[in-house]
Amino acid sequence: MSNAYEAVMSRKNEIMKKAVGIDYSLFESGTIAFDFEKMMHETGYTLEEMQQIQGETGVGNTPIYEARNLTALARKCAPEGKGARIFIKDEGSNPSGSFKARRAANAVYHAKKLGYKGVIAATSGNYGAAVASQAAVLGLKCIIVQECYDSKGVGQPEIIEKARKCEAYGAEVIQLSVGPELFYSFLLLLEETGYFNASLYTPFGIAGVETLGYELAIQMRERVGRDPDVVVCTNAGGGNLTGTARGLIKAGAEKTQVVAASVNLKGLHMASDEQFNKKSFTTGHTGFGMPFTTWPDRSDVPRSAARPLRYMDRYVTVNQGEVFYMTESLAQLEGLERGPAGNVSLAAAFSIAQEMDQDQIIVVQETEYTGAGKHIQPQLSFARQNGIDIHFGEPQSEVPGVSIVLPKHPNLIKAVDLDMIKIRKSLVKNAITQKNYTEISAGDLEFLVAETNASEDFVKEVLAEMNVTIK
Repeated sequence: MSNAYEAVMSRKNEIMKKAVGIDYSLFESGTIAFDFEKMMHETGYTLEEMQQIQGETGVGNTPIYEARNLTALARKCAPEGKGARIFIKDEGSNPSGSFKARRAANAVYHAKKLGYKGVIAATSGNYGAAVASQAAVLGLKCIIVQECYDSKGVGQPEIIEKARKCEAYGAEVIQLSVGPELFYSFLLLLEETGYFNASLYTPFGIAGVETLGYELAIQMRERVGRDPDVVVCTNAGGGNLTGTARGLIKAGAEKTQVVAASVNLKGLHMASDEQFNKKSFTTGHTGFGMPFTTWPDRSDVPRSAARPLRYMDRYVTVNQGEVFYMTESLAQLEGLERGPAGNVSLAAAFSIAQEMDQDQIIVVQETEYTGAGKHIQPQLSFARQNGIDIHFGEPQSEVPGVSIVLPKHPNLIKAVDLDMIKIRKSLVKNAITQKNYTEISAGDLEFLVAETNASEDFVKEVLAEMNVTIK
């Protein structure tokens, strides 16, 4: 078989089917809709089984801390009577240092169960370290493919650090420059090795995060006697929020509001060679968060199990400078040194807490490890080297790729709401334009209602605007 780019890409569905062990056609309707819940059920693992799988490799059961000093600071910045209690679920306590250990534990376990000799993951983030860690425990080979460098061979400190961590666990790391070669190389490796695709977006990967939401609800009931009012999830590809929300629902915490938070990188293109090193966050930003929210099936599997808009009550952004500031605040006020990307949700929660009453509770749903290139100092130094202006001032004046503005006072940290109506409309429009549908079925309509977490009338109105009829 030819290894030419076009030839390999034409075989992607066949390669993926062999590498994931899922026949996605079983869930398809032949049009827009597919049976999401059936796909999730086909993982073959109950919540209790997932907890047991994770527990055997030391994953999960992470602590929750009350951030009393950050709460006190938020109350000083808030109107009188406002300032919810802030709690932090410390996922940095997992073996690989992030919540993605939960996804990896289930994915790698499933790979071994199916008889695969090794696993491959395409990721520049914490998931690579998580997969490498779990593969080491279960005795599987591991290859991590990273989009790492620009065309000049310059790589971001954060990504280089993650490569170091993957290699420390015994994984082979293949580092590539930014561009379309990532997916091509990934497919080629899957085909050549016959390894398992430990994708971020498989049903068993997302189901692994359900234990986080479930655990969080149970811990808060034990700690304060009730469910939290708000849980804030850092949002990129959507699996973090999807799994956490599903876990909260399984725990019966259906009234808890789920808020997505991303770093505002508006104007920067994630696949641009020139702009690749202009950003200081490689995950948890709008460059992934927005496209994956408005059309989840852009991932490395035919149907993504990460479908965040189904569970999202609110979507906010924070700026890079605000996240760096809160990272330092967490260390100096609470004695927890954690990586900046995991503190996106903390920056958002610090702002949102000031809208809430003092007897209410907001939970920051995850943290991540820090060290070497993931620390804020090497990231800020790298930004300066790339011509980014760094100064203290008004965070809302920050321009991604041009400046990083650290707040001159904590009361300037403000989470900015995104337009949920616009986001929901975008999902419907993306679904229709995939094949330029002019007519859809009642089943497709029902699917889009669930996908957008909106009313049937809302979806019908958007369809009418696009001159799409329902048969």
